Amino acid sequence: MMNTGKLLVLSAPSGSGKTTLVRYLLHQEELNLDFSISAASRDPRGAEKHGKDYYFLSLKEFKNKIKGDEFLEWEEVYRDNFYGTLKSEVQRIWDLGKHVIFDIDVVGGLDIKRIYPERTLAIFVKPPSIEELKIRLKKRKTESEDKINMRVAKASTELATAPQFDAIVTNDDLEKAKEEIYQLVKKFIIG
Repeated sequence: MMNTGKLLVLSAPSGSGKTTLVRYLLHQEELNLDFSISAASRDPRGAEKHGKDYYFLSLKEFKNKIKGDEFLEWEEVYRDNFYGTLKSEVQRIWDLGKHVIFDIDVVGGLDIKRIYPERTLAIFVKPPSIEELKIRLKKRKTESEDKINMRVAKASTELATAPQFDAIVTNDDLEKAKEEIYQLVKKFIIG
């Protein structure tokens, strides 16, 4: 892979607001960002579209791409539920002359930081509390109570990784979080 452009990782427990913050950053044209679409071995949720929100792959397709060393990083997040970043996706964005922004789980985010330590700014988006996280997940109305409980249980483990990131932004006030994350990214990219 060509080593051009920078990598911006936003990681957080589900429901922390990282996707909202990623969308905000993508609208800041001076940052010259493009979104890295992750691959997933799960079915689309709600209005999610293949090639826009995720590259939805069958479990077999995903495992074949792992064997073919086609991923920059990948993880089995839940049993038979894989997520990963295709090397071709990062190259696609770099070929456009843009910087890559990731909305990615903590393990994948830290993997990218480890592979490209100088080129990566890894930001952990922290929810105000576990209780608030559970409320946000329920408001989505996209998952069962069992799935929500699974995500909340996983959040405690994810929160423990926060100190390994370059920066932590607490999303208790969305406008404040947007400004804080914008300044971090602008300084990293533009200087």
